[in-house]
Amino acid sequence: MEISVQQTIGTDYDGLAVALFSDEANLPTELDEKSWTAITTLQQQQSLQNLYSSEMLLLEAGSPATRLLMLGAGKKDEYELQTARRLAGVAARIFRKKGARKIALLLPAGSLNAGDVAQAFAEGVMLSTVDSTLYRSGEKEKAAELEEVVLIFGEGGEQIRERAARGQVMGEGINLARWLANEPGNVMTPERLAEEARKVAEINQLEFDALDKARLTEGGFKAILAVGQGSVNEPRMIVLKYKGAGENQPYLGLIGKGITFDSGGISIKPADGMENLKYDMSGGAWVIGAMQIIAQLKPDINVLGVIAAAENLPDGNAFRPGDVIGSLEGKTIEVSNTDAEGRIVLADGLTYARQLGATKLIDLATLTGAARVALGSSIAAAVFGSDKDWTSLFLEAAEQAGERAWQLPLFPEYSQLIKSNIADLNNSVGGGGGASLGAAFIKEFSGNLPWIHLDIAPVSRTDEKPYIAKGSSGHLLRTLVDFVLLNVE
Repeated sequence: MEISVQQTIGTDYDGLAVALFSDEANLPTELDEKSWTAITTLQQQQSLQNLYSSEMLLLEAGSPATRLLMLGAGKKDEYELQTARRLAGVAARIFRKKGARKIALLLPAGSLNAGDVAQAFAEGVMLSTVDSTLYRSGEKEKAAELEEVVLIFGEGGEQIRERAARGQVMGEGINLARWLANEPGNVMTPERLAEEARKVAEINQLEFDALDKARLTEGGFKAILAVGQGSVNEPRMIVLKYKGAGENQPYLGLIGKGITFDSGGISIKPADGMENLKYDMSGGAWVIGAMQIIAQLKPDINVLGVIAAAENLPDGNAFRPGDVIGSLEGKTIEVSNTDAEGRIVLADGLTYARQLGATKLIDLATLTGAARVALGSSIAAAVFGSDKDWTSLFLEAAEQAGERAWQLPLFPEYSQLIKSNIADLNNSVGGGGGASLGAAFIKEFSGNLPWIHLDIAPVSRTDEKPYIAKGSSGHLLRTLVDFVLLNVE
């Protein structure tokens, strides 16, 4: 797909999308007379008062497009980057269903920075193209593949074009992560996830490694091996390296939980909803997507991606509640609940990232249902951090990116609660505060380095929306990339 920026509306589009604020009567000056007349009629009917509401009109010959799509942009003072991103996604999805291949978007910037909005539009278009029905057989209506999308901006020039191009790169990386997470567990095993990471590395000139069971055993990765020992699909510790600052420079480490399917193990989950546990590798998928984006943007920083991939199943060899296992760090773990396995694989993941030269750490994981209880579904991710200033910078990056994230507490008392009577740590204790307890456990393996933990369980997947398909969301991935770029020295 080609996404370009033009200052004026051209001709011969399959579709032209225009969005208007409900509390502003002014029409875009770029419109031709025929389109202006059609839109004025809709305004008089007040059919676009609701956000993302839409009306489609067929235009006469001589108009710039075959179809004119009118969208409601909501109130001007409530217009955010997320709204802009979603408007572009709504327009692209509607036109795809109509078979359009070349479209133009004349959408508002409101009071937002035009460059930020251009990037958001490009991201929204890209995110709208993911199809979650890839495994349907037989005849079915498929949406058209967009070939050309033109963003109409009356001003801005090269800077707007650069930001739109960046938005396309961002969208492609997010879609990669969403595709990885959407794949079923019988397809996206730890071995397959490692192979997909290898392909990303090869295309984007990243260094790649994947430790198999033999190398994990030899290296002392006892925690991830324990989680994966109940499955015939053996675990992998996947590594991607981007060297933008040169040799012998420290790395910023991104560590993802890659549980390709989580039955809960011996502490088995309820049957209802277990099919969604294929998404338990979303943290790992986000890291792979982020590494692709970073490699294409080429910042002057070294970034290390580590994905702790395993499958948590309950066969006769599975680890049990009450077991005591080791870890790469050397700390011992009492396993009270085999369904709290994400923090266990991350224990080895964070330790390995430190061994490979990471001096700052960010982990991503669909870690706890407690985070979803605290923040709700598909609203905000939970954020924890050991360094106040660094964590505040991440939260600012999330706000700027138009993605919701909320910091939860990590009081010293949580670290006391996870102490075990017979080992160094207990992986699961009751009494509430589950998201904070999980974060406190992972913090034990951060080596006292600046560290941020992102619990993306509340936002990793979404229901069908006008602007995005049901399935993996990619939420917070653009924030992660923006935050990495803020760390360039």
